[in-house]
Amino acid sequence: MLAIGLMSGTSRDGIDAALIDTDGEDAVAAVAFHAMAYDDGFRLRLAEACQRAMAMERPGFEPLIASVEAELTERHVQAVADLLGRSGHVAEDVGVIGFHGHTVAHRPERGWTWQIGDGAGLAGGFGIPVVGDLRSADVAAGGQGAPLLPVYHRALAQGLAKPAAVLNLGGVANISFIGSDGTLIAFDTGMASGLIDNWMQAHGAAAYDAGGACAAQGRVDDARLAAMMADPWFEAPPPKSIDRERFSIDAVQGLGVADGAATLTAFSAAAVARAIGHLPERPAQIHVAGGGRHNATLMAMLADRTGARILSVDGLGWDGDALEAQGFAYMAVRHMRGLPISFPGTTGAPEAMTGGVLFRG
Repeated sequence: MLAIGLMSGTSRDGIDAALIDTDGEDAVAAVAFHAMAYDDGFRLRLAEACQRAMAMERPGFEPLIASVEAELTERHVQAVADLLGRSGHVAEDVGVIGFHGHTVAHRPERGWTWQIGDGAGLAGGFGIPVVGDLRSADVAAGGQGAPLLPVYHRALAQGLAKPAAVLNLGGVANISFIGSDGTLIAFDTGMASGLIDNWMQAHGAAAYDAGGACAAQGRVDDARLAAMMADPWFEAPPPKSIDRERFSIDAVQGLGVADGAATLTAFSAAAVARAIGHLPERPAQIHVAGGGRHNATLMAMLADRTGARILSVDGLGWDGDALEAQGFAYMAVRHMRGLPISFPGTTGAPEAMTGGVLFRG
């Protein structure tokens, strides 16, 4: 069926909307993609909502978060309308929407995760069934609720030599590993672009380090990097996941803009290198998706620290910008067919789980 996937990621840069044709198993064909950027004002309000959610013991009503959720849903409605218009399709053509919403707090250690976004409102806006709240059931069962993309990565990677690894670089980084025997393992590796973006917004008068140009001019502070990598989270075995707010730019305060950017970029690369040590086989190639693949300095540091060939997934004919949104469309179809989206080897769930809540159109 035709399915739409929507993703508002930890980079807080905007909404990715993808239209694919899939059976939820082996058949996947990309149809259209649309990215809708957030304005600076909404990005700041969204960041504040995340900070307030992380300070709460449990999800509950908070006026700012409720306001941001309503605005976020409206923006997703617009993204779907734009995607349909650009693709030449109408709502009646689409079988389901996979709606991730935006993660304002991810606390699996406390037994909860919180993605804001009104699934019922989105379904009512188009008359299309919506599958949302894709992480909560996994966390309630004892899983990490993340990462969820591995099931889609596995479908795309059928023709790749094994072992194969797909690294997603958003605000947070996660890796999907498909072993020689078909074993599927996945987990968050640490930060990707999140801290770099925070640093540039606070000190560099830019939303992000375009191409890694600022980091390329700086020097890595090895002592600060070692202190950041000493966090025991990196030694914990997978499955594991992390919230974007788990680390901060405080560790590099006092450095120049370029040196801070370089050190935070090295932090992302070193975390991936540490994560490779948790895999049962060492991949010779790592295929990279997400916005971080456009950061040439980060890609070079990944190659240096992992010893693997670091390749953009675009070289495989995949759209590295659309992959996450496509994945949530794929998962929505799997939900409709009663197929699992998370597994013991990816989230630590006790068994393969379907996940998601269906909102009828």
